[in-house]
Amino acid sequence: MTGTARESGAGFAHARQIADAVLFEGYVLYPYRASAAKNRLRWQFGVLAPPRYGTDSGEHSHQRTECVMEPRPGDRLAVELRFLRLQRRTVQQACGNGAFRTVEELELADRVLVPWDEGIEERIELSIPTEELTEREVVREFDLAAGEEMELLTRDGAVAGRLLRRREQARGRLRITVRDVPGPYRAQRLTVLVENTSPWAPPPGTRREAALARALVSAHLLLGLERGSFLSPTDPPQWAAQEVRACRNEHTWPVLAGPPGSAGVLLSSPIILEDHPHIAPESPGALYDATEIDEILTLRTAALTEREKREARGTDERAGAVIDLADSMPPEILERLHGAVRGLRELTDPAPRAEHPWWDPGNDPQVDPARDRVMIDGRPVGAGSRVRLRPGRRRTDAQDLFLHGRTALVEAVLQDVDGSVHLAVTVDDDPGADLWRAQGRYRYFQPDEVTVLEGA
Repeated sequence: MTGTARESGAGFAHARQIADAVLFEGYVLYPYRASAAKNRLRWQFGVLAPPRYGTDSGEHSHQRTECVMEPRPGDRLAVELRFLRLQRRTVQQACGNGAFRTVEELELADRVLVPWDEGIEERIELSIPTEELTEREVVREFDLAAGEEMELLTRDGAVAGRLLRRREQARGRLRITVRDVPGPYRAQRLTVLVENTSPWAPPPGTRREAALARALVSAHLLLGLERGSFLSPTDPPQWAAQEVRACRNEHTWPVLAGPPGSAGVLLSSPIILEDHPHIAPESPGALYDATEIDEILTLRTAALTEREKREARGTDERAGAVIDLADSMPPEILERLHGAVRGLRELTDPAPRAEHPWWDPGNDPQVDPARDRVMIDGRPVGAGSRVRLRPGRRRTDAQDLFLHGRTALVEAVLQDVDGSVHLAVTVDDDPGADLWRAQGRYRYFQPDEVTVLEGA
């Protein structure tokens, strides 16, 4: 059972770009040196620890992905588990008599080497006829053996030291089941359980670093159907909405991952994403820090001192690649990072007036945020109305989900350039509401994400 459905198709290729970003998110952060404080506490996403460690630590030893799929006769399901496996690197200096001693730093001409945990990509791949899944549970065990490697380092033609790399044993298991979904269409609920089954028994007081050496890090799944499709976990069709809501996903977030309009590939990620995520075309390469802006990271990286750049190159090959990217970026590519406007409708006026933007709500007499109303459940809602927040999963971010069920005051009704309507609100009982109102800073929801309160 090997191979990958749609491996050569555009859908899987598109999904791999996103999956790579998930795999290495936070791998090494600016200023890309091991000595930086932010690079001393690593591996925050998708960590599946050995089960006997996770019991007392709060770390998880499994991920559970559930989704609804519509396979076709003769279909095959591709399952690809991807994760990083830690490789602990020790730096040793040559003593001159054939012996070596462990050091905290070894300086070479082009880099400064320090101890570091490298991430080695691992893949577990299956391709299973969907008919087999209706008959039995498919279980795939995997065992990654421990290993050691040694790399000699030279300086001016002589041995200056060596790097020792060690990987610990890691074991895991994939368990895949399906069950038919009642309804008008041939649909099935797919469950994929990823487990770290490493038998390692840590002594009391064991630190997280020891467990990470036997963990599956940044673990995520790519699922693909050769002929069928998956239903969106966040925006399913009405007939399947109840079944999709009943899906239980633990420590992971599944989304459709092919190009817009496709549904043959699903990515189950430890990071919250929206359906059909994509890499911005302006992005010049992996910078491993999606919470920052590429332009800022590139400029600040290029401004590092030569000593800092040598430390970054000695930290990790991927960090060195970021340094080289920032140093070699042509001005025209850097200019592209400054920003991009997407989704504006084509202008019908070939010569808009130059004194203000082509659409400016402040100069549009038909728009008045303080007086405009929008109909919700047959009732006009505008500034002064009171509503209960019901954030929509397909649009909102994790912070908005915390406001589910809270009541709020509508401050304004706004329209964007695409014609969408948004309600600007302040949340009841928020001690900072007056300050936000004075500064014109609100929370924004669409009309179908609120219900109108009685008497509002």
